[in-house]
Amino acid sequence: MNDRHAFLDSLRAAVGAPHVLTEGDLSAWEQDWRKRVHGKALAVVRPGNTAEVAAVVKACAAAGVSLVPQGGNTGLVVGSTPDTSGTQVVLSLTRLSAVRAIDSANLTITMEAGCILQSVQEQAEKAGFLFPLSLAAEGSCTIGGNLGTNAGGTQVVRYGNARELCLGLEVVNAQGEVWHGLTGLRKDNTGYDLRDLFIGSEGTLGVITAATMKLYPLPAATLTAFAAVPSLAQAVALLGLAHRHLGAGLTGFEVMGQFALGLVARHYPQMRVPFYETAPYCVLLENSDSESEAHARERFEALLETAMEHGCVADAVVAENLTQAHQLWHIRESIPLAQAEEGLNIKHDISIPVSRIPAFCEATDALLQREILGVRLVNFGHLGDGNLHYNVQAPATGDYANDGAGFLREWEDRINTLVYDSVKVFDGSISAEHGVGDLKAAKLSDYKSPVALHMMRAIKQALDPQNIMNPGRVLAAR
Repeated sequence: MNDRHAFLDSLRAAVGAPHVLTEGDLSAWEQDWRKRVHGKALAVVRPGNTAEVAAVVKACAAAGVSLVPQGGNTGLVVGSTPDTSGTQVVLSLTRLSAVRAIDSANLTITMEAGCILQSVQEQAEKAGFLFPLSLAAEGSCTIGGNLGTNAGGTQVVRYGNARELCLGLEVVNAQGEVWHGLTGLRKDNTGYDLRDLFIGSEGTLGVITAATMKLYPLPAATLTAFAAVPSLAQAVALLGLAHRHLGAGLTGFEVMGQFALGLVARHYPQMRVPFYETAPYCVLLENSDSESEAHARERFEALLETAMEHGCVADAVVAENLTQAHQLWHIRESIPLAQAEEGLNIKHDISIPVSRIPAFCEATDALLQREILGVRLVNFGHLGDGNLHYNVQAPATGDYANDGAGFLREWEDRINTLVYDSVKVFDGSISAEHGVGDLKAAKLSDYKSPVALHMMRAIKQALDPQNIMNPGRVLAAR
């Protein structure tokens, strides 16, 4: 870029001078959610519509300036913050926040990329429908970011990831052209599925500006239970029983290790955490029913009775009302916050075939405990779809007891290698729902086949030959 001032003027002409930020405190856009990385942007640009996004991308392409698309900046793998060069544009999409249409007959909702997930849920409910994507950051994360990372969350076991919920996209490509693909069709077999290229691409192929996604009828009743289980193997057995008893009514199945729940009890004593002092694991189950609460409760109680007879469940509580259900879910959602209160930690977002999760945890727990005396494992996640947040906390005593940063510096790479190697042995993935971003880009070549990487690089080269779209994320620079 030869003329910085002329380039910034072109951005101001595209979106208006108040929406091109170059001075002051830009940490809300330059620092990642976990506060691990603080970059430096040439500018933060806040377009207000798709045409303005296209104009910004065209200006960047003409000047050879790379850009970093950003939604709510709630990602956990450093995929939406600028590097430290001061030469990248952060493209903030939060002003694209309109719900464009709800099609009741087609059961779809079309919304812009900057819509907050919780707001979409609320607007769908107001119209009499369920938008089932749900995750801990839903009060801050945006639909564009959810699609860019193919977010999962707590109801994947019934409704699938963001990819399964999406029918069509509107995308600005790396040349600044708009692909109008906002179809609400469930069947469209007319060539390559371009939609699926952009979902999960983390802004490396183009900028998602809007999406058409599926809606579902609101359930007549939703019941929640918190169950103590003797082991992970019994949790998997309980999952099998839940599938047989509840069928499609099983909408959530979360597992939480004893130490993880103990952190919640320690740091948030106002919460009542059932069974954490005695149960090695607890499971949070959710059952949604289209008929009635009485029907849902009858099936739910029959499931728990059968599970106790089979030894899968030692004890359980069933929420009597919506407030109690929210309290139980709040325990699960507070685990990452409690872990942060405990200190810096090494996070893993992995997926393993459900049937192999008990063996994976037994083997990997033992491996880490041999390697690091006193290491603490914060194991929880979406057992229903095979996704664990298998996190590693420093020992409570010794050199790293009060030095989480030192623990990360000394051990993060080694622990990641041990965990990822074990994931590979058990036929899993090193990223289930958080994405690759910058944190895992260098590791990807060790766990992805050369053929897959070659095809991915070919797609990147074809769609973004200048490499201006979020460079270095997903695919590490060679």
